[in-house]
Amino acid sequence: MSGQDGPMRAGYVAIVGRPNVGKSTLLNRLVGQKLSITSRRPQTTRDSVVGILTRPDAQFVFVDTPGVQSAHGSRLNRYMNRSATQALEQVDAVALVLEALRFGPADRKVLAAIPDGVPVVAVVNKIDRLADKSALLPFLATLAAAYPFREIVPVSAETGVQTEALLGALRALLPEGDLIYGEDELTDRSERFLAAELVREKLFRLLGEEVPYATAVEIERFEQEGELRRISASILVERSGQKPIVIGKGGEKLKAIGTQARQDMEKLFGGKVFLELFVKVREGWMDNAAILRRLGYD
Repeated sequence: MSGQDGPMRAGYVAIVGRPNVGKSTLLNRLVGQKLSITSRRPQTTRDSVVGILTRPDAQFVFVDTPGVQSAHGSRLNRYMNRSATQALEQVDAVALVLEALRFGPADRKVLAAIPDGVPVVAVVNKIDRLADKSALLPFLATLAAAYPFREIVPVSAETGVQTEALLGALRALLPEGDLIYGEDELTDRSERFLAAELVREKLFRLLGEEVPYATAVEIERFEQEGELRRISASILVERSGQKPIVIGKGGEKLKAIGTQARQDMEKLFGGKVFLELFVKVREGWMDNAAILRRLGYD
């Protein structure tokens, strides 16, 4: 099979970087669909999420990873770091996402974790936020001197600027071969997983600074009747004092979380969703092997 610009290429691209550089936003932009949750806070992503983009000449299988971090030592955070590292072991290329004008020790640590021999494209994100655009060129020169990147591509994942150039740079690194997934597939994740993630995103967007990090979402029922999906989910919190924060005065916060999550689910799944949310206290769930296994963090 061949494309418009030569033989078909298909392969895996890991999207890596320190927390809060825009990895999930970039994945969603590249595949044209909201698959990975986003927020303005670091460490929103907890698990690797695959997004698939199929073009006439290439299939990109993007793997969005949790940001590598060392601030906490819980079993959950060890899982997140392991997930990020394992994503690098069998990919054809790596997209290292950096924030424009920032290349510090945390970025270098992620770069050092990439296996030798795997080609790396530096993706300089958030260029739309630069007040002084003239500072970009010296920064790109600094990157070029720091590591033998195959390409350095400035982009804005938020607006889509230069993402086509990025795809061109990544396509050149993919092996020739047949499609890995079907032409109409967007992800290897189940709807149950995506539903839980969309609820968790709203916790990060609608709650205070610390509470979202102490929460998890467990799908207890997922049934489909024609185009209608009936979903029951429990929001797990670590302490009893966090439960009223999630519920809010008169249940308003929980209602807002549910409404926004349902709307996103309906858009993603292409059908009506009936969503029920409950809040449950599960002390120490981030270090509880049984709960983490049930949530898929094993």
